[in-house]
Amino acid sequence: MRHGIRHGIRHAAARIDAATPADRDRAVDALRAFAILGVVLGHWLVTALVADGGTLHTTSPLQHMPWLAPISWAFQPLAVFFLVGGHVATRSYATARAKGTPYRTWLTTRLSRLFKPVAAVLTLWTIATTALLLTGTEFETVRTLAKLALSPLWFLVVFAALTAATPLLTRLNPLWPLAVVLHVDLLRFGLGAPQSLGWLNLAAGWLVPYTLGAAWTRGELERRRSGWILLTGGTAATAGLVAWAGYPASMVGVPGASVSNLNPPTLAAVTFGLAQCGLALLLRERLRRTMRRPLAWAAVACVNLSAMTIFLWHQTAMMATTATGLLAGHLPGLHTRPDGLVWVAYRLAWLPVFALALTVCWAAFRSYEHGRPGRPGRSRVVRAHRPPDRATPVRARRV
Repeated sequence: MRHGIRHGIRHAAARIDAATPADRDRAVDALRAFAILGVVLGHWLVTALVADGGTLHTTSPLQHMPWLAPISWAFQPLAVFFLVGGHVATRSYATARAKGTPYRTWLTTRLSRLFKPVAAVLTLWTIATTALLLTGTEFETVRTLAKLALSPLWFLVVFAALTAATPLLTRLNPLWPLAVVLHVDLLRFGLGAPQSLGWLNLAAGWLVPYTLGAAWTRGELERRRSGWILLTGGTAATAGLVAWAGYPASMVGVPGASVSNLNPPTLAAVTFGLAQCGLALLLRERLRRTMRRPLAWAAVACVNLSAMTIFLWHQTAMMATTATGLLAGHLPGLHTRPDGLVWVAYRLAWLPVFALALTVCWAAFRSYEHGRPGRPGRSRVVRAHRPPDRATPVRARRV
């Protein structure tokens, strides 16, 4: 039986591999898949729901164990997602212009892929929060759960805005938004300007990797030297900002911290993102070789085909597990304070359970990503990409 399962998996992987256009740049999809999975694992590792009497409230192991900050370096890959997003959007827009597709049609098509799955999340959580409040659940608990469930939506709003501005960004040098971030931080941290000024960085900070993606499309980042400059320069700048300028070492928000590198993005988060982008660019050729293996490519293709479902529902999966676990009492690593290595060990043990809950969510809601519920349509989440040495775009096929 075990042999039959292995044979079935290999056969399915071979079919996916054979159905993929030969000139597709699989490194793009691999980078997107790693970014999505990094976000999911990062949230599952650094977000804790502590049961305090009848109330659930949010905390983080980084608040109690700041020496775990390097975890955030590995599991905060948003810059890579914006890098890939900028690359894909600018190539897509160039192809649309070549075909004579109007901007409005192009934008509507791209944004519908982002926001169609959101309707299911909003509907379910509207019903859930109403039911919880009507049954007497503490308001603080309901607020905590709803905030966590809907927190991924900020990313979609920013990404949608940058997508809409793509025609204006195809030639924008990344140094311009980087300069904006630098001056905003100088004003609010060095000259006492209002902290609300930092929200300018919500656009400017993510514009940096997005416009790097546009530069990738233009062929300006093909030399390995570009990747090394970004990696070494970004790493050195981030280390200097953390060591001597007082920026937090954690690249995600920590409850109770006076400054967050992510909310809104700081200069340290942006320079850290530059290092991530440099590493991503350096790994492209190795990823292209690895993705020639049918099993590896099938796994990446499957993640990409369900990227929005995974992204939107991973917090709900964690909270569903936490709420269900309360029936058995306060379980370590799930409801207890994250203040020691014992909690970390238990949390790692809970990850497969979170993954199982996410699989249930995926089975229930993936149809919203690919078309009408109950009617699977042609998926456009995984796009066909040509490597930069190819000149003519190809038509996307379903994988």
